[in-house]
Amino acid sequence: MLLHLKNVLTAAQVTEIREALDQADWQDGKLTAGNASRQQKSNLQLSQDDPLARKLGDFILHTLSQREDFMGSALPAKIFPPMFNRYEGGGQFGFHVDNAIRQVPNTPVKVRTDLSMTLFLSEPEDYEGGELVIEDTFGTQAIKLPAGDMVLYPSTSIHKVNPVTQGARVSSFFWLQSLVADNEQRRTLYQLDQSIQGLRQDLPDDERIQNLIWVYHNLLRQWSQTN
Repeated sequence: MLLHLKNVLTAAQVTEIREALDQADWQDGKLTAGNASRQQKSNLQLSQDDPLARKLGDFILHTLSQREDFMGSALPAKIFPPMFNRYEGGGQFGFHVDNAIRQVPNTPVKVRTDLSMTLFLSEPEDYEGGELVIEDTFGTQAIKLPAGDMVLYPSTSIHKVNPVTQGARVSSFFWLQSLVADNEQRRTLYQLDQSIQGLRQDLPDDERIQNLIWVYHNLLRQWSQTN
């Protein structure tokens, strides 16, 4: 399932974050790449130990925790702290697949990467190229969203970032371990939840809604993994 979440951040929040990031101490992105992807990667990243990265990451996670569409679609169990990258001057990241397990820095916590997320912090017209290209069962998608919007997609997908030939593409990227590891089961639950919410608006007194809620929670109970 590929999902576009609109207006995760307001324009004012994007501006404030960009002003802070434009003054940040960026490092070579190869420092955090695995052996297989290091040769494919040409970008800049903010160190995970940078206080600014932690501050902005905490703000993004708090904002997402308030969104029903994020919580209902992702069903997060554990989230790897948001990271930040910058592509410019031809920077790119060739086709690769994300690592299956990531350890949160300076902790024993390991996160299975079920879903990958990119939160765009540059307007599409501010840079040339830089599309996030994702290949999966839903076909090939080239994604370039407005600043403040976010895309979620299965971490099993092969994906790349096209070369940025003009301007700068700044974004936050991170991963989560879902309560429901299977993508198809997670999509089924999300579609069922969306149907329930729609029926609640159109037919608030229909007793059959309770039966659908019963189905949803029992499926979640069967399919979820809490550790």
